[in-house]
Amino acid sequence: MIYGAKCWPAKRKHTNKINVTETRMLRWMCGYTRKDRKRNEYIRKKIGVAPIEDKLRESRLKWFGHLNRRPIEAPVRKIELLDFAHV
Repeated sequence: MIYGAKCWPAKRKHTNKINVTETRMLRWMCGYTRKDRKRNEYIRKKIGVAPIEDKLRESRLKWFGHLNRRPIEAPVRKIELLDFAHV
């Protein structure tokens, strides 16, 4: 569901939609409905799943680490050397 999230500009509304969808899937996996009135934290703890915000942050940090390991001559790293104050 968050494939390619490492490059997304993560907006709050997108994160909320993904969170709602994931919670619905987790409830379905456990066999709970909204009428059962089980808290989301309880369901996450029962299944052992981290919150989606943490997973998105983790994937972005992995991508950032990947970029930082590239040589400084790489095109993706040359942007760090540009000075936009004088443009």
